[in-house]
Amino acid sequence: MHTCIIIDDEPRARALLQAMIEQYCPQLQVLALCEDLPSGVKAIHKHKPSLVFLDIEMPGHSGLEILDFFNPEEVDYRIIFTTAYSEYALQAFRFSAIDYLLKPIKHSQLIEAVERFVQTDKQSQVQQLKALQQNLEARTNWEEKRIALPTGHSLHFLKPNEIVLIKGEAAYSDFHLSNGTKVLVSKNLKHFEEQLAPLPMFYRCHKSYIVNLHHVVRYVKADGGHLLLTGNLRAMVSIEKVNETMELMNRLGE
Repeated sequence: MHTCIIIDDEPRARALLQAMIEQYCPQLQVLALCEDLPSGVKAIHKHKPSLVFLDIEMPGHSGLEILDFFNPEEVDYRIIFTTAYSEYALQAFRFSAIDYLLKPIKHSQLIEAVERFVQTDKQSQVQQLKALQQNLEARTNWEEKRIALPTGHSLHFLKPNEIVLIKGEAAYSDFHLSNGTKVLVSKNLKHFEEQLAPLPMFYRCHKSYIVNLHHVVRYVKADGGHLLLTGNLRAMVSIEKVNETMELMNRLGE
């Protein structure tokens, strides 16, 4: 049995989420319902839950300010945010590898989020929360964004331009970085194609490759056609995507 608390300024939202948890998530026990962040912080200290459902948009204190009330070593619980944010803001959550429930909450969405929580190793979310705050503040400035890559029991946080290319191998993705290192992530290439879609420099040029167009040195026609990237890395280009790849490279260079 895992324990949780709900922090939301709307009484109806608190009651509805509690009812959904009791009906669809028997592995969770709700210990407290809190109407604002200060009372939620007190409940966390008192009950020491393993999971916190946290509304973002509340009067007085935003849910994103939760780090202001804890020392990093005290954040030994996981957070699932509840939000009515726009698609742009939701992308910031995805970049930061933080789970969220989009209001109005659907029971299927809740079940999936709780299953991910149960299956994920317990770890501090301090770095993820800091990355989320930065990603929300960055808005259209892609250079300031941070992308979280889960690897085993840890997370790697990268700036977009630190990623040269991503090579997909079945259910895994191999990130090749500008410093010459690699990071292997147990998610397929389709996952990162969708996650990185808002960043115009990333392009899936082949079924097995996503490249950062800022790192492309040139296109080589030999050997079926491939891109040469910084660090002497290579990425194959599908025949049907050669023209589109060239157009995107030219557009970024304007």
